[in-house]
Amino acid sequence: MDHSPDIHIKAIEFEPLANYQRIIALVIMCSLVAASNYFVQPQFHINEWLTIGALTYPITFLVTDLLNRRFGPQAARRIVYWGFAAALIVSIFLSTPRIAIASASAFLVAHVLDIYVFNRLRQRSWWLAPMVAGVLASIIDTYVFFATSFIGTPVPWVTLALGDSIIKVGLSLLLLAPFRALMWNLGAQKN
Repeated sequence: MDHSPDIHIKAIEFEPLANYQRIIALVIMCSLVAASNYFVQPQFHINEWLTIGALTYPITFLVTDLLNRRFGPQAARRIVYWGFAAALIVSIFLSTPRIAIASASAFLVAHVLDIYVFNRLRQRSWWLAPMVAGVLASIIDTYVFFATSFIGTPVPWVTLALGDSIIKVGLSLLLLAPFRALMWNLGAQKN
């Protein structure tokens, strides 16, 4: 005899992502990743614990979360996979190969995690999914990126990662306001 509670989860139907929406999302994602990779280089460090890249990169999670909310996890993953490939190519020209590879690896791991966590929490309060997903993904992204980019170099990567994490977590929380505003403007997913 099964004593598990009778839980019915309503399937969510998502509108397909149109070609022009896909192109816009890819351009935004690639631009943000390329800018962040460029601004994480030592000449753009604000101080010994913060890079300019920490200020631009959290917006990538906003883009992913909006795509996930409106078009579903499958569409968000497609943009992440295409964004990963395009950002890797662009980043090779804008930064060092090591930073480009570190960025692409961290991007892929963190954004897949973001999509997974967001999707698991999507039916709770509107703010919970983007907040938890964004904070966790930002921390994972930061440490994967800085360890891969700078381990074995004189760059104080642990200090930079800590500073970037603090800023990215703060920005993830601040980005809840634009998430809510853009969520309204994009319309709700079909239930």
